[in-house]
Amino acid sequence: MCGIVGIVGKSNVNQALYDALTVLQHRGQDAAGIVTCDRGRLYLRKDNGLVRDVFHQRHMQRLIGNMGIGHVRYPTAGSSSSAEAQPFYVNSPYGITLAHNGNLTNVEQLSREIYESDLRHVNTTSDSEVLLNVFAHELARGGKLQPSEEDIFNAVRAVHDRCRGGYAAIAMVTGYGIVGFRDPYAIRPIVFGKRQTEEGIEYMIASESVALDVLGFELIRDLEPGEAVYITERGELFTRQCAEQQMYSPCIFEHVYLARPDSMIDGVLVYKARLRMGEKLAEKILRERPDHGIDVVIPIPDTSRTSAVELANHLGVKFREGFVKNRYIGRTFIMPGQAARKKSVRQKLNAIELEFRGKNVMLVDDSIVRGTTCKQIIQMAREAGAKNVYFCSAAPAVRYPNVYGIDMPSVHELIAHDRTTEEVAELIGADWLIYQDLDDLVHAVSEGNPQLSRFDCSVFNGEYVTGDVNEAYLGKIEQARNDAAKVRSEISSEIIDLHNN
Repeated sequence: MCGIVGIVGKSNVNQALYDALTVLQHRGQDAAGIVTCDRGRLYLRKDNGLVRDVFHQRHMQRLIGNMGIGHVRYPTAGSSSSAEAQPFYVNSPYGITLAHNGNLTNVEQLSREIYESDLRHVNTTSDSEVLLNVFAHELARGGKLQPSEEDIFNAVRAVHDRCRGGYAAIAMVTGYGIVGFRDPYAIRPIVFGKRQTEEGIEYMIASESVALDVLGFELIRDLEPGEAVYITERGELFTRQCAEQQMYSPCIFEHVYLARPDSMIDGVLVYKARLRMGEKLAEKILRERPDHGIDVVIPIPDTSRTSAVELANHLGVKFREGFVKNRYIGRTFIMPGQAARKKSVRQKLNAIELEFRGKNVMLVDDSIVRGTTCKQIIQMAREAGAKNVYFCSAAPAVRYPNVYGIDMPSVHELIAHDRTTEEVAELIGADWLIYQDLDDLVHAVSEGNPQLSRFDCSVFNGEYVTGDVNEAYLGKIEQARNDAAKVRSEISSEIIDLHNN
């Protein structure tokens, strides 16, 4: 999960890119970067940390130009070294920079091709750099001094032919324009819009529509599966379908957790989808536990709040805010390392004893991944005096790893893998546990756009929409993603950085 943005404006775009990345900060807190283009020259700043920490006034003053792209990152597997902060750059052809959200499932094959056939060098372990080099190589094959929109779209078409997995990307071709493209399954989100200024029309491409809203851009639409949009430096806009075969299968976990509730993704308002998730959960509770005895519904801030409100309404039960959140602690889902996650939960949340003492409490979360966080929160509820603690998840049980750009842990770290609902309830310390049914989750999202008939639900059902994910591949990513591997990778990166400084 990362956030990407690109702007072609009529004046300096540095502040607009900064503001957009701040809005997209929830999509990645590991690193941030911006590159701008002014009269054929590039100006780049990127580093580990939050947007507000990476960019100071002296950096912003250097980021001149009316065209640029930005990125907020969290590591999908392995290192959090600043060497993998984006955007990435290659000088040939033209000078191209790229920001990417997603994960390529055939990256090993592509890496070999890049070295052996394309005669290009990749300097990091990031699949984003691989994607950039594939795009650059295909664009170079045109052999033109000045690329046209046809050359850009032909390069994207070749990217779709060679790359597998989930990806949304924005690339800037120095001195010419910005291109955004989406994989043929539309797994990762990407939208584009425009705004009218005194100098003319400006265009923006971003991961989520909320970035456009905040900056006063009008949402035009989402990119279709396999589609690309190209905006020249002069402000001309072109779109083209670049994939021979497409299948609309967006990631449903965007609606569960990743996206902001005020975003529109594929024609669905995330907020409304989460309201419907709460409604479906309430219906399931009334079916399975008509004498539930719930006194109060309390959300685990922040993502589950919308679902919890609607669940309480349909149950006819009080909704209360039982936890106060310290907003200066990052999202625990994103934090690498189990020790960091355990430590942060107590720092992040504090219980309001009044809302718990002597009550049967229903806690609502967006999902349960490792179970570590909800186990501690249930314990906090008991310590605050709760009589009974029930737990429900707005998503089904997460039983399988994600391979399309979400850093879910290895399969054996998923608490629901090979366990029943009752076993998970016992492990997290809940008196009973309710999961959302997958059919209800799909309905909750697709009701907002009936044209969406299929989703990537692989973390829930193990069905990977690209059709190229097998046991051997899953074994490799498990080895890369387990917490021990991450710790080793981070220690190695720190040692390298010490030697380099």
